[in-house]
Amino acid sequence: MTKEPSAIGDQRRSQLLRGVLDLCLLSLIAERPRYGFEFVAALADNGLDLVSEGSIYPLLSRLERDGAISSYRAPSASGGAPRKYYRLTDAGRAELTNGRAVWRAFSGQVGQILTGTELTGESES
Repeated sequence: MTKEPSAIGDQRRSQLLRGVLDLCLLSLIAERPRYGFEFVAALADNGLDLVSEGSIYPLLSRLERDGAISSYRAPSASGGAPRKYYRLTDAGRAELTNGRAVWRAFSGQVGQILTGTELTGESES
């Protein structure tokens, strides 16, 4: 049984995103401090709706343990419980700068291969 093309596409997108999700989070935090659900909404707003809160929090914890981000609590605008916000540290800024350079080089190389290779029909025999 073969998978539907859209299911294969979603699976591939998910695998690709897994490799760069930490950089996406660092980039979003660089814009402004954010709390958990804001990441999911911002990613979805940018077409990355495959990410759930359940995959965000472990990654935020790892980034915090690694010293790339720090957190603080602030009152909720809606009057609810305080929210945990995340902000970049100097190490996180350096990681984001380096990660962006690696991404640009890598995506350029992959793009060159994918767009420079002509698709052929059936194999020639």
